[in-house]
Amino acid sequence: MVRNIEKEYLKRHFDKPRLKDVQVIAIDEICIGRGHRYLTVVIDLQSGAVLHTGDGKGADALKDFWVRLKASHANVKAVAIDMSPAYFSAVIENLPQAEIVFDHFHVVKLFNDKLSNLRRELFNEATDKMDKDVLKGTRWLLLRNPENLNKEKNKQQRLQEALKLNKPLATAYYLKEELRQLWKQSSRKKAERFLEAWCRTAESSGIRMLQKFAKTMRGHRNGLLNWYDYPISTGPLEGTNNKIKTLQRQAYGYRDMEYFRLKLFALHNSNYKLIG
Repeated sequence: MVRNIEKEYLKRHFDKPRLKDVQVIAIDEICIGRGHRYLTVVIDLQSGAVLHTGDGKGADALKDFWVRLKASHANVKAVAIDMSPAYFSAVIENLPQAEIVFDHFHVVKLFNDKLSNLRRELFNEATDKMDKDVLKGTRWLLLRNPENLNKEKNKQQRLQEALKLNKPLATAYYLKEELRQLWKQSSRKKAERFLEAWCRTAESSGIRMLQKFAKTMRGHRNGLLNWYDYPISTGPLEGTNNKIKTLQRQAYGYRDMEYFRLKLFALHNSNYKLIG
């Protein structure tokens, strides 16, 4: 009975979030529960409100949102997404006037994944036991920011040993560190020059992984540089994701998905308090 009363309240106040004034949005998927169940979530980056949730993590999960958005005549200026082809195509088709901004955290994560795969390949190719011993267990050392390495445990020394031993790994590692500077330039023009120089270095490295990544970066050039016009990301969705996990823990999960979605739409509202 209490749930039904609350559900009716949520329906009246949060069932269909207002879209007319929305200008800047972020789209990403979040994992809910076990079994790799996903929801595609759209949030308003100005208010923090959840605007839409759709089952799955493909373009189909956004169909209802596009219908409502077009009906609202909202003037969406920019959209933050990862480099997923599905989201990219969906935004291009439904919001051709909006600027796409590729989330820089996802870009760095994608490079880290490639770097991790390169280390694994080099480890498997190594024939000398000493080489394998040096490369073994260096994955997290490669992926962490240098300033976060613990000097007391000789982590920096171990990393340097691995980099000295393997030139391709060292090249990829230092390009990873340099890539972080793409979003720290003083202007879009300087960022454009930086990106071009980075891609040329990667292409001339002779390392297939870096060459393929440089091609990806060139293909997504505008979406990367648009960050200088709209410095947005899907980062706020991580905060929303944490709130969702809290909701699930408090209720020990939700069987009524409509009720769950309504709770998500109410998350941002300061007048709506979650009761533990």
